[in-house]
Amino acid sequence: MFETFEQTDDRAGISAWLHRGNGLRVLVHPNRTVPAATLMVTYLVGSRDEPTGLTGATHFLEHLMFKGTERHNRELGTSVFQVLQRVGGQVNASTWVDRTNYYALLPSQELERAAAIEADRMRGARLYDADVESERSVILNELDRGENEPVRRLHQLVWSTAYSMHPYRHPTIGWRGDVENMTADGLRHFYDTYYWPDNAVVSIVGDIDVAEALDLVDRHFSGIPRAPAPIPYVRAVEPEQAGPRRVTVRMAGEPGAVLVAWKSPGGLERSTDALSLLAMLLARGKSSRLYHALMDTGIAMSQSAWVSRFRDPGLFQVMAMPAPGHTHAEVEAVIRSEIERISRDGVDEAECARARRQLRADEAFSRDGPFAVAARLNEAIAAGDWRLFTDLADRVETLGAADVQEATRTYLVDRVETVGWFEPV
Repeated sequence: MFETFEQTDDRAGISAWLHRGNGLRVLVHPNRTVPAATLMVTYLVGSRDEPTGLTGATHFLEHLMFKGTERHNRELGTSVFQVLQRVGGQVNASTWVDRTNYYALLPSQELERAAAIEADRMRGARLYDADVESERSVILNELDRGENEPVRRLHQLVWSTAYSMHPYRHPTIGWRGDVENMTADGLRHFYDTYYWPDNAVVSIVGDIDVAEALDLVDRHFSGIPRAPAPIPYVRAVEPEQAGPRRVTVRMAGEPGAVLVAWKSPGGLERSTDALSLLAMLLARGKSSRLYHALMDTGIAMSQSAWVSRFRDPGLFQVMAMPAPGHTHAEVEAVIRSEIERISRDGVDEAECARARRQLRADEAFSRDGPFAVAARLNEAIAAGDWRLFTDLADRVETLGAADVQEATRTYLVDRVETVGWFEPV
């Protein structure tokens, strides 16, 4: 069985393998603390891969993949949910900009069932016209709910304004017109382009050893061939932003919100590690700079900061909600003042050390159990390298105050910012 696989890496208890026959990548992380395991299939396709006119295809396919195959479907009583929930499994999927994932968390002795289903629907999904129509209604209702959430609309408007060309400007759920006009033929073409073993990673985490996991994958996935043509790779380069941009959302809802975003580097870049520390010292906890400047003063009701870790350059974002009696302009001015102060004066090493400890704690808490580990691996895979999962905390330990200041000076500048306000009416 091992002859079928080539081992490509082994670190922090995770071994990486490549199937010699079809190019499927496999990550195995044995952990026998509980009698459960997660099997997750990460496809390297997301909304960034959707052409104009087909936005939302990845999310639409996420829905349709649960409609079944000729072997696994509701009519036979063998659908994904019927088979896996019957044995105590938790089943779901999610779509994001750089990836789509399908997963099951279940008793480890039932892992075979999940492997059989995922292998079957990798190439056997039934994409019927009737199912497309029924799911179109579901997705349009989901889209309506999102458009009625002011902060969600604000986020989408900021992203679609910050990017003029790169597909990160498209909502993952798709633009309404594209969802309304999606066809089974269009989805079939998209599925036949991207859903192949050499565009996927299977992660198995939990109560199973490496030999068992590889045998499971080999038995169920080895019969699926590689893609018949090279998998397309979107090489979209966003034109350089030449000045600040502003947008406003006005609709019913409370409270208001201010969102300031700057273009940031790709998820694997060292500068993104430094911006992760900046987000911590700006907005994490009562000792953070924005908490003192916005919350302790009563100017804002909440504040947060984060940096995206996408395959391509993303955004560093700061968000705050004005308190009653205070304006959006006041909140924005405080955010700018704190950013300018760090750019000018830097941060001290004690702040930086605290941010490193917080990041390490976050990483530790986010890996509690087989599903949590698989989910974090999933995001590292999407960013471009699963080893980000094992290496991030150590990478951050090498950063100091000078790195944070340099990243602030380089990326958080007016020329590449986009500011969004939600103003309740």
